[in-house]
Amino acid sequence: MSVSPSVLGELLGRIRVADARLVCVDGPAGSGKTTLAAQLGDALEAPVIHMDDLYEGWAGGPDAGAANLGRWVLAPLSAGERVRYRRYDWLDGAWAEWHDIPPSTYLVAEGCGAAARQVDALGAYRIWVETDDAERLRRGLERDGADARDHWLQWMRDEAAHYEREHTRERADVRLDGFGRPVEEA
Repeated sequence: MSVSPSVLGELLGRIRVADARLVCVDGPAGSGKTTLAAQLGDALEAPVIHMDDLYEGWAGGPDAGAANLGRWVLAPLSAGERVRYRRYDWLDGAWAEWHDIPPSTYLVAEGCGAAARQVDALGAYRIWVETDDAERLRRGLERDGADARDHWLQWMRDEAAHYEREHTRERADVRLDGFGRPVEEA
């Protein structure tokens, strides 16, 4: 999912007005967060941290990734310290190398669990991206292969429970659909 220049411009304006250093792009897997985060990272000249690097594989779910985000990124960021995280290697099933995040005016975190309640204390700007489950599953299996279907279905259950507890959609500053359009509330 790529947002139009007008939607991107609107998002950038809102982020700047909010004076938010941390921008979180959250929403269910396969909804289009990664592409949007790349656009934001480029426009803000900001590093992008992908939650896929912070999950402990399929079994950890969004909660484990959010815990790692808190420990490796949010705690040092709030203390004014160096931000670094360890990347999980999904193929090897083990933690791999450390990544140092250079100091920057903005930092973008993207993925399921990126906007868990813990980011609120940092004044994060929260963007929610959503699309229907069938489309998300189609996108996921296209990327990961049909053999990942059972993992995807379990992940979808895990993230639904995570979002129910965190109220992430309701706390979002802006909501977009999986095609980059603002979601109008009824």
